[in-house]
Amino acid sequence: MNKTLNLNASVYDLCTLHPELKNLMKDIGFDHISKPGMLETAGRIMTIPKGARLKQIDLAHVLDALREHGFEPVFGEETNNERNH
Repeated sequence: MNKTLNLNASVYDLCTLHPELKNLMKDIGFDHISKPGMLETAGRIMTIPKGARLKQIDLAHVLDALREHGFEPVFGEETNNERNH
């Protein structure tokens, strides 16, 4: 069963809901995510698409990698879980 990832949610919220996402994102090229404090600060306002633009990583590549690892990336409104984390 795929895990839905709301691409409009912050990286912090997504990594809180799916802790395994942090290492996957690092492997994709978001190397700063593993720096101490980065997830807790910039991650609270950064989304995956914004991060991809900032790091000049093709969003299609990111989405393919997420799908390969069992995630279903969608663009949608924040869920209650995402707002409460």
